[in-house]
Amino acid sequence: MHVEHLLRDETLGLRLLWAEHALLGREISGVTVTDLEDPARFVRSGEVVLSGLVWWTPEGGRGKADRFVAGLRDADAAVLLAGEETHGAVPDDLIEACARHDIPLAAVPADVMFRAVTDTVYLQQWGELSRHHALPENARARLGRLVAQDAGPGAIVAAAFAHFGWAVVAYVLTPTGRTVAATEGGGTLSASEAAALLADGTGATVPVDADVASPYERWHLYLPEPGAAPPRMLHELAAVLGRCQETRSRRRAADYQAADALGALLAAPGAEPASLAAALRACGLPVEGPYRVITADTGARRAGLAEGALAEAVALAGAGPAAVGRLPDGTAFAVVPGAVDVSEVWPLVAACEPSVLLHGGHGRPAAEPPDLAGALAEALYALTSARNTAPDASLLGDATSLTSLDTLLTGVPSEVRTVYSRTVLGPLIDAVSPSTAPLLETLKAFLACDGSWVRTAEALHLHVNTVHYRIQRVEHITGRDLSRLADRLDLWAALLCRADPGGRGATSDRASMGALRARSSTSRAR
Repeated sequence: MHVEHLLRDETLGLRLLWAEHALLGREISGVTVTDLEDPARFVRSGEVVLSGLVWWTPEGGRGKADRFVAGLRDADAAVLLAGEETHGAVPDDLIEACARHDIPLAAVPADVMFRAVTDTVYLQQWGELSRHHALPENARARLGRLVAQDAGPGAIVAAAFAHFGWAVVAYVLTPTGRTVAATEGGGTLSASEAAALLADGTGATVPVDADVASPYERWHLYLPEPGAAPPRMLHELAAVLGRCQETRSRRRAADYQAADALGALLAAPGAEPASLAAALRACGLPVEGPYRVITADTGARRAGLAEGALAEAVALAGAGPAAVGRLPDGTAFAVVPGAVDVSEVWPLVAACEPSVLLHGGHGRPAAEPPDLAGALAEALYALTSARNTAPDASLLGDATSLTSLDTLLTGVPSEVRTVYSRTVLGPLIDAVSPSTAPLLETLKAFLACDGSWVRTAEALHLHVNTVHYRIQRVEHITGRDLSRLADRLDLWAALLCRADPGGRGATSDRASMGALRARSSTSRAR
């Protein structure tokens, strides 16, 4: 279906306001309905964009119109259909913006429902899809109506197999093994069992292609019995499910906006209780605790990847309603009611994309809304700890597990740890000077042996006088008194913070200090 075909449909009464002739031959890929000021995030290439223009105001005028249309251009939209009901007519500012950015524009009369436009597009596309169909005509027509009516995957799967003379067991699964929908004859599958079935390739599995879905949430149509339905029919059904998922994902735009607003409140100090309660309600969350706050990061990957992983994790954990969005610094976060624990499902989610490192963090549950900011701070610290602890593997950090100085320091940003170690240890970590290496090794042994001169000498195979001399040199260089507990702790922390030559954190010092501690304990036992 092309843009000009849609505009010629007399039942819709669309009125062309601006377009170059060449743009009218553009093929339509789908429909998005939006009243966001910046719609680009939720528009696919080639789509018809329907807007009631609620976002436009005379005061914002030209600037708002230009930003909106520029977003459509960046998303490669095919045409903008603007409703006349809100303002009585399409504003001139919008017409001029469409002309500047080469976006065809047509007016939708006030008496025409947007649903009529979406029905026209989807029913036409379903007809094109089924030229070489395996589904009966009545089933195709029914599925087309269900898609246009925004039916869920359960209703679509049930309708697809309703014409069979026998019960067909079918599931719609995510890569984590979460069951999105199933026919009545399907038994309950655990997430691990379903994920294994998808991975093993047993049964019939058809991926559902939906551009707006993250790889963690992408659906798969799965039938335990490969011969239960014709393969061509399964591919046709998967295409319909793709449309269903795309529509559901795009309509989550308002949910993302509400979650982002909640994240901005939690990240800023001193949020007003009334504002916080309103933000929680806007996200569909209760205004009474407890809550769990979780953060996630996938590194320098495409936008929305961490949010998709987090959304799948909370859904798989059975969290119910959840606010999933981005903090002002871009970190993905989720607020879920109750004390939901995602630690068990985290490996299943991370396994969906082995090439992507999925780090996360959480802490204690927040008892009430005022405690959410503290819970977010804990989750962010645990996220940093997870990144530093496992730079080459996916990991969910837990702030409540940071029970030692060693683990506590993993939550300090690597740049801060490096500065601290250089400041405290000074010339002792000067790699150019070979004379400092024995001093540094002696310091590590002395602290690992709890300040025992004899055990330090035994661990290093040195004379006690040599140990005394080297420790005096360390005290002179660092300005610290190793007879004082506070100075010992400062130097111990600096050694734990010290980055190894490969820049991979304090792994080398931790390993050597751990070995010295073990050797010291053995010596003490004797």
